[in-house]
Amino acid sequence: MSMTVPAQVDCLILGAGGAGYPAAFFLAQAGKSALMVDPIGNLGGDCLAEGCVPSKAVREAALVRGLADKFAHFGLRGAAPAVDWRAVMARKDRVQQTRYAQHGEEIAQGGALFVHGRGAITAPDRARIDAANGSTREVGFRHLILATGSRPARLPIPGAELAITSHELFRLGADLAQPEHLVIIGGGYIGVETASMLQALGTRATMLEYTAQLLPGFDAELATFLHASLAQRVRIELSAQVLGIERNGADFTVRYRQNGQEQSVQGDAVLMATGRVPVLPEGFGHLGLQVEHGHVVVDATLRTTNPQVWAPGDVNGRSMLFHSAVRQSLVAAHCIAAGGQAVDRMRFDAVPMTVFTEPELAHAGLTAAQAEAAFGAGAVAVTHYDYATDSRAQIYGETLGFIKLVFDLRNGLLLGAQIAGMDAAQLIAPLALALEQGLGAAALADTAFPHPMLSEGINKAARAFFSSLSA
Repeated sequence: MSMTVPAQVDCLILGAGGAGYPAAFFLAQAGKSALMVDPIGNLGGDCLAEGCVPSKAVREAALVRGLADKFAHFGLRGAAPAVDWRAVMARKDRVQQTRYAQHGEEIAQGGALFVHGRGAITAPDRARIDAANGSTREVGFRHLILATGSRPARLPIPGAELAITSHELFRLGADLAQPEHLVIIGGGYIGVETASMLQALGTRATMLEYTAQLLPGFDAELATFLHASLAQRVRIELSAQVLGIERNGADFTVRYRQNGQEQSVQGDAVLMATGRVPVLPEGFGHLGLQVEHGHVVVDATLRTTNPQVWAPGDVNGRSMLFHSAVRQSLVAAHCIAAGGQAVDRMRFDAVPMTVFTEPELAHAGLTAAQAEAAFGAGAVAVTHYDYATDSRAQIYGETLGFIKLVFDLRNGLLLGAQIAGMDAAQLIAPLALALEQGLGAAALADTAFPHPMLSEGINKAARAFFSSLSA
């Protein structure tokens, strides 16, 4: 650690993932002294180290491999390509290395001080910085941004340590062999994405989900749609309480209880995909923050119960997504730069959630059930657009899917959107914008969307709102 690190900074940022570096760079450019500390030694956090980016690099290989299954539909002939797992993972590594090199340049140009290391809170306004090179420095701060993120959770069951997590599967330089039969514990987005992509690359997958549906908490229609598709390729066991994991030579046995009966499934690898839990720094108790269910409590400005401390990103548990963390980071930075005034606020309900399975899912805002519970069934209108009627979907041969929009019947404002099928992750973006900006059916219906593209479905679903008024 360089001795140029000052004894006092305007803002100390612990963590350089999506919740950390946008704030650090904004504050530095606003003339504030900002010190960012991260144990990885670069930007991107777990998203780049073991999450969003590397997993999607592997998924892209699965998508390209899947194109071979569509050859006949387009009048093409040819053998399906063989999967070279090592080459797939090497390409993933190159993508990560490219991103890290780019981020290294951003650190050099961003204006914030950066230390590869960890921060420990020693007093309400002080921290000890333990650099990776062994040096230590005490630093005082006026504001603290806790951007310490999260880590994979493990069930408290016998043999939990035998399972891998997304860290071991997708980290830079991961040297795992491709599983022949992967048992996945958890049917949330990490579980279903991994099952979908690895199955497409030749791995058999069995998924054990504790609740009665995949993607707990999702719109039931989305979850049912994905289940119907995924069940054709992946063994799915719902209402399955995992009891333990045992090693049997080169394989593993996962015991679970379902419908009162104890059962088991065997595979050569087990993935624990049971969510993520916040990472809190050493000395966290000095800050006196309110914590609920392990997450730091924040308001819409990302301020904690300590007015000096802000906690954007996974650590607050409100919306554990990289793009949400980036927005939260900037909200906190805007308020800090304004002297702590609430000049910006986070719309957690408008953050889009995407599930990169094949087919894709996406949603933002309220589900129909949530909207009806909040405003009453008579105040909500729901419109559908079926992919089967769409020219782009017909051209591509992907006619399973839908766009569902939830409107306030009283004023036409968009309350929520759910999409299942091809390009869902792209299509949700304009709908998230509409939610964030308070737009409604009129704005979506009066906009010309390109033809022949699936985005036309947004326009048609919005126009259906007005048709329902005259019905």
